Amino acid sequence: MQINDKSEITEYVADSQRYKHMTYNRTGKSGVLLPALSLGLWHNFGFIDSIQNAREVLRTAFDLGITHFDLANNYGPPYGSAEENFGTIFKKDFKNYRDELFVASKAGFDMWPGPYGNWGSRKYLISSLDQSLKRMGLDYVDVFYHHRPDPETPLEETMGALTDIVRQGKALYVGISNYQPEETQKAADILKYNNTPFILHQARYSMFDRWVENGLLDTLDANGVGCIAFSPLAQGMLTDRYLHGIPKGSRADKDMSYLSAETVTNNLDKILRLNDLAQNRGQKLSQMAIAWLLRKPTVASVLIGASSSNQLKENVKALDNLSFSAEEINLIDDVLG
Repeated sequence: MQINDKSEITEYVADSQRYKHMTYNRTGKSGVLLPALSLGLWHNFGFIDSIQNAREVLRTAFDLGITHFDLANNYGPPYGSAEENFGTIFKKDFKNYRDELFVASKAGFDMWPGPYGNWGSRKYLISSLDQSLKRMGLDYVDVFYHHRPDPETPLEETMGALTDIVRQGKALYVGISNYQPEETQKAADILKYNNTPFILHQARYSMFDRWVENGLLDTLDANGVGCIAFSPLAQGMLTDRYLHGIPKGSRADKDMSYLSAETVTNNLDKILRLNDLAQNRGQKLSQMAIAWLLRKPTVASVLIGASSSNQLKENVKALDNLSFSAEEINLIDDVLG
């Protein structure tokens, strides 16, 4: 997709103060520092969305010190369009800043028809990354993930493909996503044996979804791997969007994937009580939810989406208050049950 002529005239020069206020966290035991907040391009960056708005959000993110942009082969819609739009914007605005960026892509979900466009075969992973690099106009990604476990493909094949991707210079580091603790340990053992730099596990984690606390965070700690948390706001439940019921046209009102009206209704009492706690901290609920995740040393970064620059700026304000008293943690645990 093309950027119109008027926008092309405006040359982007990054804010010279961009690194002054962002917090950067070490990723496991690696040499990589990630911004406490990273920008995910799952939504709002496909061909159905405004590329002008996407460009503004990306510029705002980098000006705020957000250096990590997270993509996947099938982000859009349609599949591949988020990477293609990112590539268009990268060429116009960020090419001179490539060495300051930490760009991720993934493969593991459905991407193209036939037996080689899904899951975790060597054929799929290497072909997918080749396509992703072409769409984004990059020589390499900084980290490449296997997006989900493949129960039918030997883990040795999948991890071997990640190893060869690094050796070919197509990725600097590798990661996995949506793996359970036992699967994560097996993957870590293979990658360590292959001397492959495994630095990140991308996992769904929020106040309302704490499965990673049942073994995964401990497994990552033991292997020197960082966690990057996605869906930190529980599809919008941990925001002020549903404080006064379910707005017309909202995700829950449409019963869209991952969030239903029933789920919001069942959690409304918790949402209201958490919002009261956030206000007592001088934060919005969304800001407290992000800060709550970052209190965990294993969590190197929280992956946020943004439909506008203003929304992004509001989320970054979470970094203004990252500390929690023992009393606050106990109160939150009491609310969450």
